[in-house]
Amino acid sequence: MRIAALYDIHGNVPALDAVLAEVEREGVDVVVWGGDVAAGPMPADTLERMRAVGGPCVMGNGDRQMVEDFDAGRTPSDSDDEMMRTMLWAVSRIDRSDRDFLAAFAPTVSLDVDGLGPTLFCHGSPRGDEERITRATPDERLAPMLEGVDERVIVCGHTHQQFDLRCGEQRVLNAGSIGMPYEGTAAAFWLLLGPDAELRRTEYDVPAAVETMRASGMPDVDRVLLQESLIEPADPDWVTNYFETGRE
Repeated sequence: MRIAALYDIHGNVPALDAVLAEVEREGVDVVVWGGDVAAGPMPADTLERMRAVGGPCVMGNGDRQMVEDFDAGRTPSDSDDEMMRTMLWAVSRIDRSDRDFLAAFAPTVSLDVDGLGPTLFCHGSPRGDEERITRATPDERLAPMLEGVDERVIVCGHTHQQFDLRCGEQRVLNAGSIGMPYEGTAAAFWLLLGPDAELRRTEYDVPAAVETMRASGMPDVDRVLLQESLIEPADPDWVTNYFETGRE
């Protein structure tokens, strides 16, 4: 089985459309959706495309938060925090069927990939959707996250940077982010699996996409989602260090 792993879309439909066109040309067997798909400017449109394509879905922390906020009936006016307002705005743009679709996502998914064998798909780490694995995570911190995982290949996301790490006999791959990458360049990043692992980058019309997402009406969209990923991409080494150490 050949698999496309699509992670961290964050409601960026123009980027997703570009990647899906490339995925179709590759003729993959399955698309795995790796979480944090709808928390962004075009949440309902993102979920519509996911339903049309099909495939197993992994729960991200953003997806889980959207379900919790929907169930609690929270609105953007309930928070003074700009990041939370963007989340609650996205929640206000989905309906009950969208909520139920998100709530059905699985914590992890395991599939047999051509040439790689059993492969575990998670969002943050196998232990939790908020745990961070970066390209600088040392073995002594990474190994406990993989304890009890039988699969030799683990695919994660959450930190929005592609990497290919080895930890003992296991291989850990980050698929990167389609909609909100921290790679130092503005494009859409994803992972093609089978018979090996190929970290992919898809170009698209980023300036047009930025204008489309601004037109969505999401509050603070530039500062929260677009500025450091697509408008003026942040230094990827700085981002790695921040995610790994929590220090600027």
